[in-house]
Amino acid sequence: MRYVKLGRTGLKVSRFCLGTMNFGPETSEADSFAIMDRALELGINFFDTANVYGWKKGEGVTEQILGRWFAQGGGRREKVVLATKVYGEMGDWPNESRLSARHIRAACEGSLRRLKTDHVDLYQMHHVDRDTPWEEIWQAMELLVQQGKVIYVGSSNFAGWHIARASESAARRNFLGLVSEQSKYSLVERTIELEVLPACAAYGMGVIPYSPLASGALAGSGRRAPKGGRREGQWAQAELARHRSKLEVYERFCRELGEEPADVALAWLMANPVVTGPIIGPRTREQLEGGLRALDIQLDGKQLAKLDEIFPGPGKPAPEAYAW
Repeated sequence: MRYVKLGRTGLKVSRFCLGTMNFGPETSEADSFAIMDRALELGINFFDTANVYGWKKGEGVTEQILGRWFAQGGGRREKVVLATKVYGEMGDWPNESRLSARHIRAACEGSLRRLKTDHVDLYQMHHVDRDTPWEEIWQAMELLVQQGKVIYVGSSNFAGWHIARASESAARRNFLGLVSEQSKYSLVERTIELEVLPACAAYGMGVIPYSPLASGALAGSGRRAPKGGRREGQWAQAELARHRSKLEVYERFCRELGEEPADVALAWLMANPVVTGPIIGPRTREQLEGGLRALDIQLDGKQLAKLDEIFPGPGKPAPEAYAW
């Protein structure tokens, strides 16, 4: 396994981040435990979850699974750089969601209890809250850091200007601020190249792409049919319908390289210096191990240009992408 620093921090994380969204809804607890044990054996030390995963409001099903796995001991918690998220609805009352100082505090306590740990390494805002001032958000995050319950703070699904406002507000408070951004990013979804990636580069933030295989569309025809739930199946079918002709060209290109489409898609992301590591969300141990080949694929300039030709991105960052 290879390791890189998370953004401008000194924290070292694996080039793959283990996504746990399937744990509970799609993957049994026993199989989830086996996947996490194998991830550690492979050197993957970066685990990502969220308080809403498990999709039973207020229960934090996936966090509970991780907590019971940590409770087995054996250095599991000490080896893992643990990331979770705050924002989503954890109840039906007005202050049980979003990013008020009250909800941030309550949500963090709930996550720590379910995860059976005394701190979260990376506490990520799952979405921007346009109705809460940054002074309030940072005051709450600073308190969690002072209390030792959070070490680093990250964002997810932020626009470039949200990152700029958040970072400048944190700087005025002499607070470290955002160190990472988790965004949807793949060969078929390159919108963040316009402003999010440049903002992250400017502020020294690591980018953690989720859905790097576009819900399986980039996995290749031989591995494409997911056995997941209805939600995942719908996403996969939508991506296939949108990009079918491009995917056929892409798979021919991968055959010429002698590589699996999924591995090329992951290698393409890791070729970007702003990317810390893509999130892989396996439902089985076999799926976890299947992506490791991507670590050894080095795409040259000609190959990267061919991928740009198949899946055109914006071309340049804003404003040059649409103006002079």
